Amino acid sequence: MPARKDRPALTRASVVAAALAVADEEGVTKLSMRAVARRLGVEAMSLYHHVSNKDDLLDGMVDAVHEEFHSPVPGQDWTEQVRLRSRTARQALKRHPWAVGMMDSRRTPGWASMAHHDAVLGCLLEAGFSLELTGHAFALLDAHLYGFLVQEVALPFDGGGAELEEVAAGIMAALPEGTLPYFRRFTLEHALQPGYDFGDEFDVGLDLVIEGLAARLAAEQA
Repeated sequence: MPARKDRPALTRASVVAAALAVADEEGVTKLSMRAVARRLGVEAMSLYHHVSNKDDLLDGMVDAVHEEFHSPVPGQDWTEQVRLRSRTARQALKRHPWAVGMMDSRRTPGWASMAHHDAVLGCLLEAGFSLELTGHAFALLDAHLYGFLVQEVALPFDGGGAELEEVAAGIMAALPEGTLPYFRRFTLEHALQPGYDFGDEFDVGLDLVIEGLAARLAAEQA
């Protein structure tokens, strides 16, 4: 495809941004150098001046998603910093659901990914966490974040409301009468009540994680 004179010059950032758009709209399985080139209106070969290959492109994409996370500030209130980090990360991963299983998977992580990890570690260490407890805390915070997102993006309904009612009605109708009493009770008396939204469980779980870590930190420092 011929280059247009008015087309902005390609950069690594613009190539990565186009790849993010492809993955967000079509899924990461549809991502290819040709698909990115089509979005940019260029030949695929021109992308190789800015990314070495598809793996390098994926590294850049994961880096870009990490840049959408709040990076905790060492020396500030660690509970507020990690809470903000988890909440902004959740929003970023809802914008880029393909990234949920990829954020710590890269063998050659980019600078933004490594700087983000450094910020989380610094926030915990400066708050007085030992190296061992820092490792436990980071693993637990990420388990809550990524584990919740795996559930959230896979749900066959959007949090609650009419979609949940429709899905639940189909499930309940298929159950033999008198079976699964606890499932029935939870569904009818809680999940289908006005105002229920599965997404609200994220902050509840995050509070429990932070409270548990704060208690462990206090015990370690006693």
